Amino acid sequence: MFGGRIGWPEILIVLVVVVLLFGVGRISKVSEEIGKSIKSFRKGLSGEDEKTDETTEEAPKVDDTGKNS
Repeated sequence: MFGGRIGWPEILIVLVVVVLLFGVGRISKVSEEIGKSIKSFRKGLSGEDEKTDETTEEAPKVDDTGKNS
């Protein structure tokens, strides 16, 4: 019926309705949480968590006699 095209006027109307329904404060909180989750997802994909786990491994324990336990 509309050809599947969404223009700037339609986008602006949707944004105004969203702001009226949820308020600016709620939208900023949601966008902050989305940003944190995307950052965490990218961090997980790049393997940064694995690198920190490898560097925190404990060194072999040595007792008073100088022998490894």
